[in-house]
Amino acid sequence: MPAVIPLRRAEPAFDAGGFANHATPAVRNCWYVAGRSTEISRELMRRKLLGVDVALYRTLAGDPVAVRNRCPHRSFPLAKGKLDGDILVCGYHGMQFDPSGQCVNMPSMPTTPTHASVRTYPCVERGPLVWIWMGNPDLADPALIPDTHWLSDPGWASVTGDFHMKSDYVSMHENLLDQTHFPFLHPGTVGTPEYARSKLDVREEDDRVIIHRALRNSPPPGIYGVPAGIMHKQVDRYSDSQFASPAMHVAFARIVDPEPDEGRPSQYRFTITHLITPESEGAIHYWWFNSRDFKLGDAEADTFLKAASEQAYLEDVDALEAILDVVTSEDEPQFDLNFAPDKPGLLMRRILHRRAAGEAGYPA
Repeated sequence: MPAVIPLRRAEPAFDAGGFANHATPAVRNCWYVAGRSTEISRELMRRKLLGVDVALYRTLAGDPVAVRNRCPHRSFPLAKGKLDGDILVCGYHGMQFDPSGQCVNMPSMPTTPTHASVRTYPCVERGPLVWIWMGNPDLADPALIPDTHWLSDPGWASVTGDFHMKSDYVSMHENLLDQTHFPFLHPGTVGTPEYARSKLDVREEDDRVIIHRALRNSPPPGIYGVPAGIMHKQVDRYSDSQFASPAMHVAFARIVDPEPDEGRPSQYRFTITHLITPESEGAIHYWWFNSRDFKLGDAEADTFLKAASEQAYLEDVDALEAILDVVTSEDEPQFDLNFAPDKPGLLMRRILHRRAAGEAGYPA
């Protein structure tokens, strides 16, 4: 008689004291980026966010609106309808909804069905971004939106781009907190061997993970040194990198030239902003900005920084998509090893696990 191989039991969604991974439900009570301000217009736009199909548009006054992209009558996608002033008209039976989601007219009925509505999601526009709250609307405090004031500050110049990638937001945040991979995955842009070996200071503060590194008397990486014109120098490099929220990672880099050439600054600052919104369990929307406080309006610096940033982040995309493919396609599980430099990522995974478990009513 052939041996009976028992089926593997599915792991519980949440283990007390556990770590988030690719299968952990996304934290919902958080402000995520719905899109760029320039994307959302009077043309109805469809985007999947945290597993929900959403229709996005602007009112005549310019306010962004997000509604579930599903008519409550026969589930027709509302993004296939049209706008009549501030009224969203379903393209199947003409059911009409105001920006609050309330049905205001059903053409086939003599009276409006006042119990009919479509779910709306709080939206706030800040600078070049529109933020959305997909969780409990009673908790949607705009004060919780991460600070990105440098993206609108005239004292800073930014280049930007975006990717739609097959990965999960836990792995993306872990990748951004893992600075030891820089010299190996990004040798031509952000990585230097000295940086990977530099001392790492890490702390957890109010559900944020903050890393500080200082590297003195070393050559700058190309992504900073080329636009600053200091590749021939030995500089001091300081970086504060943060898991700021489930939706954002930000890095504040400062390059100090102890002996600046005549007429040149002694300090160059960069702020790197990564904005991550889960589309589903295995896909994310990813927007990035590389901002600097020098050579404002310099087209050559813009061109170089955009190309170098895209190269580095595409390398991340390729790596993370390959990892998710391995993790989800193999039947035999593996417990990945962790080492001392992995502490920032492990702290982040604990935070996401605790928050997701709390939302689902499990002990954190």
